[in-house]
Amino acid sequence: MPDPIEEIRSAPSGPSVGAFFDLDGTLVRGFTATVHAGHRFRHGQARFGELTGIIEASVRYKLGRMEFERLLQRAGGYLAGDALSDLDDLGEDLFRRRTIGRLFPVMREVVAAHQECGHTVVMSSSAMTLHAEPVARHLGITHVLCNHFETDDDGRLTGRIVKPIIWGRNKARAVLQFSAAHGIDLPQSFGYSDGTEDLPVLEAVGHPRAVNPRPGLAAAAAQRAWPVLRVSSGEGRRWTARMRRDARR
Repeated sequence: MPDPIEEIRSAPSGPSVGAFFDLDGTLVRGFTATVHAGHRFRHGQARFGELTGIIEASVRYKLGRMEFERLLQRAGGYLAGDALSDLDDLGEDLFRRRTIGRLFPVMREVVAAHQECGHTVVMSSSAMTLHAEPVARHLGITHVLCNHFETDDDGRLTGRIVKPIIWGRNKARAVLQFSAAHGIDLPQSFGYSDGTEDLPVLEAVGHPRAVNPRPGLAAAAAQRAWPVLRVSSGEGRRWTARMRRDARR
């Protein structure tokens, strides 16, 4: 089986090659938003219904039974009136204390390999800034395409999310726009994700990679003979990911 790191190193070097990484389920285990929801509940900032509502919405979204825009709008409504600067500080703190342990060590290796080759590494995530940006900073990813809270003139959240919502085809559109602006050669580029919502992104690049794919993406990867990476957050720094081609022949 080919070594994913060696495949990256054998690709052309330089910034014209892009590497687009989803966040939740791809770089980290689970949903980063649940860390924030748990913090609010533990500190008496949210009622029990808010925590269970976020968890329920996350599960329904994962099962494909809830529109992602509704999930985000529900979460944003809980935070209306909060100062964005305070949320940014909290996001960094929660990452250091809780989310960092959810990072997949193998995916650190994958990100680093792209960086060593001088590729343009991008986090393309449907997460909010307070969840996505701390992870990106930790991994040295300077380009982040994600969702943003709408704020008023005082820098406080209105409860709405800036549109268009970065998800599905809108995420692919953001990736295409970024690539055009930065001279990215998409046929030479890589994409990493765990879910079917990122099929438009994965289909746009020449080297799609399904990471711990959920059933829908696992089936799509098998049909298209895409490589599959199986990783876990409990492994050490040694390379243990398996890469296989699940092709229906």
